[in-house]
Formats: sequence, structure tokens, C-alpha cells
Amino acid sequence: MTVADADVALAGAAAGYADGEKRRYVRQIFSEIAPRYDFLNHLLSFNIDRGWRRRALEALEWRRSPRGTYLDLCAGTLDVAAELARDPAFGGLVVGADFAEPMLRAGAGKVSTAAVVPVLADALALPLASGSVAGAVVAFGIRNVADLDAALAEVHRVLVPGGRFVILEFATPRSFVVRSVYHAYFHHVLPAIGGAISRQRTAYRYLPRSVAAFPSEPELARRMALAGFGGVRWDSLTFGVAAVHVGTR
Repeated sequence: MTVADADVALAGAAAGYADGEKRRYVRQIFSEIAPRYDFLNHLLSFNIDRGWRRRALEALEWRRSPRGTYLDLCAGTLDVAAELARDPAFGGLVVGADFAEPMLRAGAGKVSTAAVVPVLADALALPLASGSVAGAVVAFGIRNVADLDAALAEVHRVLVPGGRFVILEFATPRSFVVRSVYHAYFHHVLPAIGGAISRQRTAYRYLPRSVAAFPSEPELARRMALAGFGGVRWDSLTFGVAAVHVGTR
């Protein structure tokens, strides 16, 4: 097996076929691409990702408890945490949890306020007390966890009764035309550009594989309900390229 073959095999495993390998691989690739992560996110999404994150924060309805503690799960470079903390109406605390330290370090410059606390932590074992956070949000990170159901249960544990959990994640468009264009871009253009700029080609091959392996919107909603979340619903964004799920503890 060549090195390239090994990389592809590992990326496939990390997309959901071998949980032990997935945890190690995801931490490795996100640590390696951290310096170029934000630039590539905005470039490859044509800056649409910024609007998607704002939609997720709107769905969180944090203004009901503006001084509460909120969890930014799989926080990466702290985009969501920083966006929330910058709002003049926010007077609470955001815990930005991620298990790839280089990602948190790469986002440290965005946070000029004590309102954001970066925490090195795995989504399956959060260092937070049960019923301690007013709401939680995860943007493009839930598909990377080693055990989706365990992660959903862990978020449910740390939320206060009535607290909201918002998931922003890529999806597969329903329309044949949109899906065809999306797949061509996602499987060919994006890996080529992302790999060339980041010099980490397997990371951008992993992205489309991880999305393909992730549950559909109805299936994710079903699993959120099984984890104990009530009133689960979702909204499609940008022709079905992404979706926002919301559930309440």
C-alpha cells in the first residue's frame, strides 16, 4: 500500500467506519490545518459560512438568558464563541470546548474579552457539571465526534432544563441539480484547493467523506430525540447545503 493509499484508507475510516481511528485522525488533521483553517473556511464557502453561524446563534435564542453560560462545542477556532461574545447584549460566558489545542490557539486572537473561556476537552467527556449551561451550539463539528449518540447525551447532561442545543452541519441537497453541482465541487474542487493551500490533502478529502457518512436531517432529529431532546426541528440552508437542528432539554 502506498502512502497515498494509506491516507485515503485512514480518511475513510475517520468518516465513520472506525471510531478509535476517527478520534486520533480528526485531532491530527485539525491540528495540522489550524493555521489556514479560517482562511480556507471563508474561501471555500464563498463566505456563506459566516451567515450560517449567525443563523445558528439566532436559533440558540440566547437573549432569553443573556447572562448565562453557553457551550460552543467542537469550537475549533472559536468563530461562534467570538461572534456571541461580541454582541453588546451578551453579558454571560461562553465555554469554547475542543480537543485539538492548535485550533483553540489559532482562534485566541479573536477573543479579546473574558467572556470566552477556551477549554481543551473531548465532546464525549465535557468538564462541566450537569445542568450547568444555559444553551449549547456546535457548528460543523458534530460529524467529527467518535460517537454521535454519546456526544448528544453529554450535551443533554450539561444543559439546564429548557436549555437549547443547536447543531449547524453540512447536509446533502435534495434537488438533483443542486446535488450534482454540490458533489462536483465538494468532491473535486474543494479537496484540490484546500489541499494545495493547507498542504494537508487528506484533511480535505476527509470533509466530503464525513458529510456523506453523517445522518440525514430526519435521522439526526430522531437521534436527538432519543438522547432526550424535545421539540426537535430543523431548517435547511442555502438550497440544502447545510441545516440547523434545534432541540430542548
